[in-house]
This record gives sequence, C-alpha cells and structure tokens, in this order.
Amino acid sequence: MEQVLQLIEEKKFIEARQELNRKNVVDIAMLFEEMSKENVVKVFRVLPKDIAADVFAYMEHEQRVIIIDSLTDKEVSHIINDLFIDDTVDFLEELPANVVKRVLKNTDEDTRKIINQLLKYPEGSAGSIMTIEYVNLKKEMTVEEALKHIKKTGIDKETINTCYVTSENRELHGITSIRKLILSDADVFIKDIMKTEFIYVHTLDDQEEIAELFKKYDLLSVPVTDNEQKLVGIITIDDIVDIIDQENTEDFQKMAAMTPSDEEYLKTGIWTLAKHRIVWLLVLMISATFTGNIIKRFEDVLQSVVLLAAFIPMIMDTGGNAGSQSSTLIIRGLALGEITLKDMLKVIFKEFKVSFMVGSALAVVNFIRIYYFERTSFHISLTVCITLFCTIVMAKVLGGILPIVAKKLKLDPAIMAGPLITTVVDAIALILYFTMAAWFLGL
Repeated sequence: MEQVLQLIEEKKFIEARQELNRKNVVDIAMLFEEMSKENVVKVFRVLPKDIAADVFAYMEHEQRVIIIDSLTDKEVSHIINDLFIDDTVDFLEELPANVVKRVLKNTDEDTRKIINQLLKYPEGSAGSIMTIEYVNLKKEMTVEEALKHIKKTGIDKETINTCYVTSENRELHGITSIRKLILSDADVFIKDIMKTEFIYVHTLDDQEEIAELFKKYDLLSVPVTDNEQKLVGIITIDDIVDIIDQENTEDFQKMAAMTPSDEEYLKTGIWTLAKHRIVWLLVLMISATFTGNIIKRFEDVLQSVVLLAAFIPMIMDTGGNAGSQSSTLIIRGLALGEITLKDMLKVIFKEFKVSFMVGSALAVVNFIRIYYFERTSFHISLTVCITLFCTIVMAKVLGGILPIVAKKLKLDPAIMAGPLITTVVDAIALILYFTMAAWFLGL
C-alpha cells in the first residue's frame, strides 16, 4: 500500500490503479484501516470503478463514513447503486439520519423504495437481513429459456446457485439449482425438475432461528416469504456467517456480565466500555450483600470455631467454578440446538450423576489434605468435606437448570452464566456450610 500511496503522490494514477487491481477486494478493504483520513479518500478515488463498490462493502464503518462525506453526490450514487441491496441496508442502519437522507437522495426511485421498505423491518428479523436480488423463473419455462433468462438477468444478482420458481403474483412454487438446469435437457420444463418441498422462512422470523436452519440443513440460501407465501427476498450464507459471529459475540459478552455491543474493543471509548460493564457489576455487587448477611446471621457459629472461616473461600470458589462449568455447556448446547426445553429432566439427572462423581472425588482429596496434612480436627474436616460435596452437587444441578429456565421465560440463557451462577451458588453454599457446622459440631 505504501507503493500505491507513492504512485498517487507522484500522480501516476494509472499505475496505482493497476497495482490495486491485482489485489483481492477484501485485502484492499483491510488496508484502508491503516490509512489516515486523507489517504483513505485518495486511494478510494483511484480504485477501478468495477471493484470500488465491492471494496466499499467490506470496509469498516468509520472508513465508509469518511468516503461518503468526501465524495460528490454523483460518486455516492454510483457506489450505492452498485452495492447489493442487503449491504446497502446494513450500511444505512449504522448512519446518522442526515447522512442517510443524503445517500437515499442519490439513489434511483425504485432502489429507494426497496431500501425504505427493508429498513422498516424489525432489527434482527429475516426481512431486515434479506436481499431482493435473486433469480426467479416461471414453471412454464423450458430449461433453455431459463438459462437464457439467467444469463440476461443473473449478472446483478446476489447468487444464481439457487433459482426460485414463482407465479405471476410472486407466489413461491418451488426451487431449482443451477446445476440441475445445466445437467437437464434443453426442452424439459421447469415444473418437471423443480423441488416443491423446501425450507423457507417468513419476514418476521428471528435471525438466530434462521442461522440454526442454515446449520441444520447446510443451506447456502433460503427464500423469505410474506404471510401470503409470496417471495419477497432471500437470505444468503455470507449474511448468516456474520449473524453467527454477532450472536456468539453477544453471548460471550452476556456470559461475562456485560451489556452486548457491536463495536470493536480498540475502537470503543472508555466511557462506553465502563457503561456496558457497570450496570451488571452493580447488580452483582448488591446481590453479593446477601452473602454478607448470611455470614452475619451465623456469626455465633464462626465465633465458636474461628477455623471455619479459613475454608469459606475454598468452598465458595469451588461451587462457583462447578456451576460455571455446567452452565457454559448447557448454554452452548441451547445455542446449537442440541438441548431443548423438554430435555430439562435429562439435564438434571445427568448433571446430578456427574456432580456426584466430581463431588466425591474432590471431597475425598480435600479430607485427606486438611485432616492428615493440616492436622485439622476430624469433625471440622468432615463438616468441610460434606459441605463441599453438597455444594458441588447443588452448583452443577443449578448450572444445568437455570439456563433452560431462562430460555423458557423467553430470556437469553447467556445471562445465567458465570457471574450470576457464582452469586447464587455462594449464598446457598454458605447456608449449607454453617448449617452443617452447627449440626456436626453441636453449636
């Protein structure tokens, strides 16, 4: 890129354009991230027109805004009209209202109507991520006529791998692949080779559920219909990959007790990062006061046997870790569709058996450590180890149940991850510990 910038400075624009033309559009878009604002505009203006829109589609939001602000209305029109509709909609959703107005002003009337319609769909719905650039055929066509139609109209479509068979009023009757068309005889009718059983989604279906369909059926694209079964668009695999990445990132952030954000870490301001974290930290901090109240309630037990306090961190930490292990596995299983709401009893039974084995092993090892090596009294050692066993069983069962309960209540299971599970387990573990101590030690 330094070579390209040097050629531009020397006003050797043809050589710079040739150099850029040799590179992949994704690589060019990544190179823009390292440039200054002035160089972003300079290099973009040099890009060959046939790849400028493709590069623009892969660029970061900040660079896109710089370019839109720096180009003439005619140049903006050229880029937007060359972008696929779904890429245009994704871009516009991130822009301030005044910039959106300018962009829409420089698109043709038909494109503007389509963009406005797509922008009205709820965020995260099939309608908001679909594209209307698909190949549609009629079932009365022959294979020869269909191939001619694809050659004529397919150049501007998002994909031609799958073609959609519709009626005059856009009702979806079937699908067929380009492979099927190429391998069929020229005089065969489309109605004789199309599939009438296929996967489709509705405009208001959730994007996460659609991503699960893509994973389950290994789809490359899926048609989107309205309530009258009319084809209004398609969703392609490249959009689904972005959604899967977005949903996974959101789950990780929720599991770490943070407000989800689409912004990159290094490009996010300190105040924004703090704002996303402080709410959950406040909730967890206040909820942790229950732990303090439990210790105060059993203060007489602690005063009688001060040594009991030394084992509190170990019991609480082990319980929290055990619960986090289970909740992480269940949350991931729910996200992948491997676990459903009806599997709750299976999860409880399985986690109970696992926790019994894990709890027994840890309790035995811990008893040997504190009784034989640390020379702690038998009754205190027994109290600590039985409490540890019960805490692990309780933590793992709770870690398995709570994400499923959250799913049933229409909440994101990811909120039931580490921090929240640990807070709940800590409180229950302390009650168990002091109750056991009072019973075993006769306090």
